[in-house]
Amino acid sequence: MVLEVFTRRYGRLALIAKGAKRPSSNFRSVLLPMQPLRLSWSGEGEIRTLKSAEWGGGHVMPHGERLLSGYYLNELVMRLMAREDAHPEAFDAYVQAMQALHADSAKWAVSGLRAFELLVLQALGHLPELHQQANGAPLQATGAYRLTAEGGLQPEWDADEQALSGAQWQLLQAALDSAAPFHALQTQWQAWPSPMRAALRKQLNAVLHYHCGMQNLRTRHITHLLQRL
Repeated sequence: MVLEVFTRRYGRLALIAKGAKRPSSNFRSVLLPMQPLRLSWSGEGEIRTLKSAEWGGGHVMPHGERLLSGYYLNELVMRLMAREDAHPEAFDAYVQAMQALHADSAKWAVSGLRAFELLVLQALGHLPELHQQANGAPLQATGAYRLTAEGGLQPEWDADEQALSGAQWQLLQAALDSAAPFHALQTQWQAWPSPMRAALRKQLNAVLHYHCGMQNLRTRHITHLLQRL
C-alpha cells in the first residue's frame, strides 16, 4: 500500500507499507483513513518505507455525511499542501476539525469545517488580514466587502447577499488572533444567522477552489450528487 500521511513535524508524506495487504500483516487493522497513528519510517527518497504503525487512540472514523466531510478535509490537505512542507498550525486545526466531526451537535461539526478552511488558508499564507482592505485602508463597520483570492477584501458597491460587513470581517480576524482560534471561529460561525454563514461559505469556496486549482472539488461534487438522490 502507498499511503499519504499528514504529520505535524514533517508535513504531508508518502509512505509505502510493504506486505500490508497480506492476511497476516499487522498493518491491515491499523492503516485506516482519518485515524491518529504513531508512525516510524526510513529512507530518503520521495516515497519512504513504513517501519511501524500503532493506533494513537482517540476517535474512530465518522459515519454518514460526516464521513464525506472527513474526506473533504483530506482532499483539501492533498490539494493545498505540498509534500514535506510542514505547517503545524494547519495540522492542529485538522485534528480539531476531525474531533468536531464526532460532536453531538451537527452545527458544531459544520462550524469545524469552516474553522479549518480559514485556519489552513491562514497557515499557508492565502488569507489576507481581515481587519483592513487589500489596499491597507481600514474597513468601515457598516460597509460591505467581499473576499477575493487575488485581491483580498474589496468593497462591494452593489447590493449583494454574498458580501459581509466590515464589522463581521473584523470579528473573524479577532477570532483568528485569539488564543484558541479554532474554538473562537466555531463560536463566531454559530452565532451568525444563516444568510451570513452562507455568504462566508460561498466566498471561502471560491478562494479554496482558486488555490486548489480546481473549479469543483471531488468531495463536494459527490455530496451534491447524493443530495439530489
